[in-house]
Amino acid sequence: MEKLMDLMEREISAAFEKAGYDPSYGKVTVSNRPDLCEFQCNGAMAGAKTYKKAPFMIAEDVVAALGEDTIFTKAEVVKPGFINLNLKGEYLAGYLNRMAEDKKFGVTEAKEPKTIIIDYGGPNVAKPLHVGHLRSAIIGESIKRIGRYVGHKMIGDVHLGDWGLQMGLIITELKHRQPELVYFDDSFEGEYPAEAPFTISELEEIYPSASARSKEDEEYRNEALEATHLLQMGKRGYKALWQHILNVSVADLKKNYANLNVEFDLWKSEADAQPYIPDMVAYMKEKGFAYEDEGALVVDVKDEGDTKEIPPCMILKSDGASLYTTTDLATIVERMKLFAPDEILYVVDKRQELHFIQVFRCARKTGLVKEDTRLSFLGFGTMNGKDGKPFKTREGGVMRLENLIADINEEMYKKIVDNRSVRDKDAGETAKIVALSAIKYGDLSNQATKDYIFDVDRFTSFEGNTGPYILYTIVRIKSILNRYVQEGGDLLEGTLLAPVNESEKNLMLMLTRFGATVENAFEEKAPHKICAYIYEVSNAFNSFYHETKILSEEDKEQKQSFIRLLELTKNMLETSIDMLGFSAPERM
Repeated sequence: MEKLMDLMEREISAAFEKAGYDPSYGKVTVSNRPDLCEFQCNGAMAGAKTYKKAPFMIAEDVVAALGEDTIFTKAEVVKPGFINLNLKGEYLAGYLNRMAEDKKFGVTEAKEPKTIIIDYGGPNVAKPLHVGHLRSAIIGESIKRIGRYVGHKMIGDVHLGDWGLQMGLIITELKHRQPELVYFDDSFEGEYPAEAPFTISELEEIYPSASARSKEDEEYRNEALEATHLLQMGKRGYKALWQHILNVSVADLKKNYANLNVEFDLWKSEADAQPYIPDMVAYMKEKGFAYEDEGALVVDVKDEGDTKEIPPCMILKSDGASLYTTTDLATIVERMKLFAPDEILYVVDKRQELHFIQVFRCARKTGLVKEDTRLSFLGFGTMNGKDGKPFKTREGGVMRLENLIADINEEMYKKIVDNRSVRDKDAGETAKIVALSAIKYGDLSNQATKDYIFDVDRFTSFEGNTGPYILYTIVRIKSILNRYVQEGGDLLEGTLLAPVNESEKNLMLMLTRFGATVENAFEEKAPHKICAYIYEVSNAFNSFYHETKILSEEDKEQKQSFIRLLELTKNMLETSIDMLGFSAPERM
């Protein structure tokens, strides 16, 4: 479906051409002075130099060429040469009726869908999710959903950290605590137990305990390093323990991600990339890309145009051990082999930018990806407390994600009960739905690359630019539509008519921007643009609601038109919040 702006530009461009000017000057924009007009064209200003003519005169020629039969109620020339435009209400209503019939409300689906792998999890196994994992999950999930809406094949991968020293530390600590476990008996040849010898709570205590001890006890650390090496060499008992660690951790991670309404198509890990490393390293050596530097194997990745030093990409340490760069490169090899993606997008803390510059350049230089495969890095900013420092618990520690969610749920529950708008038995479930909107919208309404303040009081407010305010607007519309049906109305009857007042026209104009907003949000990987859009739509709807008698309208056709507008507004808002990763309750 063509965008409204394109249709207007076509009409203005035709007028420029009819008046004897280049039609490319017919670009139309939303007015920066809505008190004067809805849209404007500044092409006459740009064409003045080319045609050696006053812009006012060019603009007058263009408006005259528009003639009487036009889609505009106003096409007015304002000195020094602006063309101010207002759209006909009937034309606007007709466009919205077509939007309502379109399955994607005016979003143009990708003609050549791309396969895009999005890496947006990155938790380490055996550790609880904390607030530092929040942004990657929320931003990544939203981009995945927006991409799917515009027609691309989006593959979300959690990419677990499960293959480094932390595994050796856990195994070593278990061996010290329970040396009698069969996993440590080298003579054992039977089947290992199906049940893990620890719970998730015990696992989450074992790792920090082992990590702390390794910093003070060199012998213990060396033992852990050896255990890591033996695991990576395939020691049978250690591999069985590693599988238990993975199973117990993943079950807990899935539960916590589900609470955030975040899903992954792939639960791949660093371990999955290990089989690809030997051949990859051999290939880099054989082709002359990799060379030894102080015992380590590296690949040069600097460019002549670099303004800052980009160190070589280290493939193997001097002791032959692999690093994050090795694993990430091997993961690219795996992804290219299994999925042949058009793009791999990493949603990661922006402080890791140098790492990904090295990895991407190395992958390109060594031919691990096709020339047209895009490697993208979306580095997000820090989530800070009101003091401007990274968000912590009251005690100063890193807050567990499930505790943060529980705190927001509790805050929302209090507000909903105080509001007395939902029955007690429904309040708990409603609080969870609204709390999720507070968390996700609070994050996504900020540009991803910037740091932001996580303000619980502001994010849980029912007023202002917040998730609960957006949901309150949707619930208000649902309430009106339900009453209309209860009074005998049919939501499928009637058609949208021309707007009866300025607030209705403003809402209708806002709805026409849905398609362009969604497409642009995906193109720029910018969910905050959808947040900004639905906030404007919500404000426009609430102005219309306060200024218009909807259910008490006596003219049947006009009443049906209002209802059709409400239904379309609700559908677009609900579609938008689904792309952001949350939903709306029936009541609040």
